[in-house]
Amino acid sequence: MKVADIMKTDLKTIAPDSSVADLVSLQAEEHISGVPVVDQHGRLIGVASTSDVLQAVADAASPEERESVFENTMVRDIMTPRPLTLTPEATVIDAARQMLYLEVHRLFVEADGELAGVISQTDIVGAVAAARI
Repeated sequence: MKVADIMKTDLKTIAPDSSVADLVSLQAEEHISGVPVVDQHGRLIGVASTSDVLQAVADAASPEERESVFENTMVRDIMTPRPLTLTPEATVIDAARQMLYLEVHRLFVEADGELAGVISQTDIVGAVAAARI
């Protein structure tokens, strides 16, 4: 089975100059834990996850600094740059191996240099549970 068979293509993205508050709102509204960060040309430049937000809050030295993380910190300051990608033609088994060995929850899919989708651990488990793999 190919990544293209189970990847999600209706992606919500965020700009690097968005606030962490905007990121958290998007995550809550869309029920997603990781958001692709794209530049003004729509190119994938990073990923901002719930873990990134939690780390930024944990790194704050005082309650006031923790509070200010949401409004005064930009996504670019907490994102993981250069996220791992694969092609739609990659196998789901290869995607699962990469996630396992690299300890990531999702991989972004690029086709011809363009962001085309995302495949997550949940997508793979869903395919297994439905006996598609």
